Amino acid sequence: MEYSIKEIAGIIGADAKKLHDDRISILLTDSRRLSFPEQSLFFALQTKSNDGHNYIQGLYKLRVRNFVVSEVLPEFESMPEANFLVVKDSMKALQKLAIHHRKRFNIPVIGITGSNGKTIVKEFLYQLLHNEFNIVRSPRSYNSQLGVPLSVWQMNDKNTLGIFEAGISQPDEMERLQPIIAPTIGVITNIGEAHQENFISSTQKCLEKLMLFNDCEAIIYDGDDAFIANCIESACLSHKAITWSRKDSEAPLYIESIKKKESETIIRCTLLGFDRTYTIPFTDDASIENVIHCMAVMLYLKPTSVNDAEKFKQLEPVAMRLDVKQGINNCLLINDTYNSDINSLDIALDFQQSRRVGKDMKCTLILSDILQSGTLPKSLYKKVADLVGRKKIDRIIGIGRDLKEYGNVFDIEKEFYLSTEDFIQSASFKKFKNELILIKGSRQFHFERISELLEKKVHETILEVNLDAIVHNFNYYRSKLKPETKMVCMVKAFGYGAGSYELAKTLQEHRCDYLAVAVADEGAELRKEGISIPLIVMNPEFSSFNVLFENQLEPEVYSFRLLDAMIKETERRGITSYPIHIKIDTGMHRLGFQPKDVPEICERLKKQSGVVARSVFSHLVGSDSYVFDDFTKKQLETFTKAAGELEAGLEYKVIKHILNSAGIERFTDYQMDMVRLGIGLYGVSASGQKGLRNVSTLKTTILQIQNVPAGDSIGYSRMSYVKRDSRIAIIPIGYADGLDRHFSNGGGEVSINGQRCPIIGNICMDACMIDVTDIDANEGDTVIIFGEELPVSELSDKLKTIPYEILTSISPRVKRVYYRE
Repeated sequence: MEYSIKEIAGIIGADAKKLHDDRISILLTDSRRLSFPEQSLFFALQTKSNDGHNYIQGLYKLRVRNFVVSEVLPEFESMPEANFLVVKDSMKALQKLAIHHRKRFNIPVIGITGSNGKTIVKEFLYQLLHNEFNIVRSPRSYNSQLGVPLSVWQMNDKNTLGIFEAGISQPDEMERLQPIIAPTIGVITNIGEAHQENFISSTQKCLEKLMLFNDCEAIIYDGDDAFIANCIESACLSHKAITWSRKDSEAPLYIESIKKKESETIIRCTLLGFDRTYTIPFTDDASIENVIHCMAVMLYLKPTSVNDAEKFKQLEPVAMRLDVKQGINNCLLINDTYNSDINSLDIALDFQQSRRVGKDMKCTLILSDILQSGTLPKSLYKKVADLVGRKKIDRIIGIGRDLKEYGNVFDIEKEFYLSTEDFIQSASFKKFKNELILIKGSRQFHFERISELLEKKVHETILEVNLDAIVHNFNYYRSKLKPETKMVCMVKAFGYGAGSYELAKTLQEHRCDYLAVAVADEGAELRKEGISIPLIVMNPEFSSFNVLFENQLEPEVYSFRLLDAMIKETERRGITSYPIHIKIDTGMHRLGFQPKDVPEICERLKKQSGVVARSVFSHLVGSDSYVFDDFTKKQLETFTKAAGELEAGLEYKVIKHILNSAGIERFTDYQMDMVRLGIGLYGVSASGQKGLRNVSTLKTTILQIQNVPAGDSIGYSRMSYVKRDSRIAIIPIGYADGLDRHFSNGGGEVSINGQRCPIIGNICMDACMIDVTDIDANEGDTVIIFGEELPVSELSDKLKTIPYEILTSISPRVKRVYYRE
């Protein structure tokens, strides 16, 4: 749907003069996601870490002509064709526009909130109802102050049902989201610990979430959840309650029994007095609860929609993330199967471009027909073709009857097939090489088969890395700093074991100021992969000068010997003003100049022109512990004095930094010009603060389960014996993968299906054994070595070491899988 720019100016109350009469259909908040400039309205959002006004000139050069701004800048005069809508707050203007747009539609709208399960319930509802309604829904988990208005903006006259999720992390946020979604039906899934640190109590958080339902006709929730029921009563919303229950036979949806089998669950229930039986292809408690929420929604929205039990049996798991995996023949795969619509395609294409390395890497899109779009195929695929062209895709492989019929609209290398099987059997399937491949398909095309066949078959043990958690942790620490304070993120030691390139790429996208590596070769590899932001080398070697200069790497300088060598080398090469970073030893006694050396440093730097001090820094010894606070304060005082003397002696501004992760958490007043974020970025709080997200999950699978009689020994050297008849599982991870041998013989444990199991026997090079006698475990089940449910800090505590050692010990042969939620 389109609005004139003059209409929008009136809706958001903007101050605007001499507007050109443009038509707007796309709201843009991220300059990197530009697809259709002529139709886009850019909102220059200001946050603690960034300012959208900085990207206006670049967007203008790319033919964007419409901007919502909160500041009038001098450079606007050089953009005569632009429309500038001036408001006090660009985010509030975006939300105001979305509220106006929502009011145009008189259709049922389902609003979903809660701590967990929002996206799953939304996607299950879509699967169950898409044949009966033309549905508009939040793309992925667009449930924030920014994501909700962008989701609601998708509504058009063809839609007959809206499904939107809303999440909050701070008080007062839901009050702003409620009029944007304006749900007629509300669903609250549950209340957990997520974002609890920002609320006084769980009750406050629940009541905040319930504000979404102030104007609802009905609120659906688990009637057996006494906490939510009490909150709904406190919010005076009980008269709108539509409950489901396992205990109350008078509930509109009464769950008589839940019987789990090996790969499915049978739910017997009573719907408004009528007995029903449904089979669903899930056995985990969370999925069962999510499906029951959907049943209750359907019962209220359209009672006849629950009559077809077959569609419950055909529910498919929801792909909650974009996986990045190594493929065959040096390909990189982005797996986004199970989901295909124009909005999620736009998001996935952006993610694909952000992972592109150099111009030589070919970008390929494998796409299925987009079903239930509500748009005529000819118009739909013309829009897809425009989008694909603007995202610089080199080749499209289309699968489905509609794509094959309308394939002529694509003006790039292309090939089309009627079915997934036709493509798999084709000659093209065997010819992928050096490509970045996005695999995106509607569920019924079963593109997971394509992904499995193209994936490089390696070790079954993998390290999953959540890139969204990296961004969350980065922003968590950023929120503690002044807007002008810079941040350098540590990606040394292969990104603390998580893989430096993907992390560096993600941090660069989110405008990290600096990255730091240990040695020059690490920096050179990042440069080859397209990392362009400044890189500090913390431990430069004298033999690495060529690598430093050729890759524009900025070395730490810690001694006069190294300083003199750098000066001599820059003079020999004719280089001037090459940036270096001066290290002062204030108590670590590892590397660094002594504070008394500062006058001599200044004298040598002022006598030459080859290098320039970009920053001066030191390292805190014990900022994580209150025990060392007196020593930490002494270090801070020593460094402040030395850095001031250096800056005064050089007579130019030098960036000053001393805070590490724990320092940011505990000594924020000393943030100076820059801070260094290390272990906190990876989800481990050095001082025990809450609010960080787990980044890395080391997992494997059960290869075999053996029944071992009482009295037998397990493993090498017969170090463990079973005292009872036992079930022993063998998993493919050993000390060659980084699993410390000290975890042998009950020294460590793993998690299977949410339950802890001890390691038994000596850990082998490539495998180990675990005792699963007391749990329901099967061959093929996932085994968590560390992650959300088994924190890496627990492992390090058992070894009386630090999380750094556990993380950096993971072997390179363990495949890293990166994903976005």
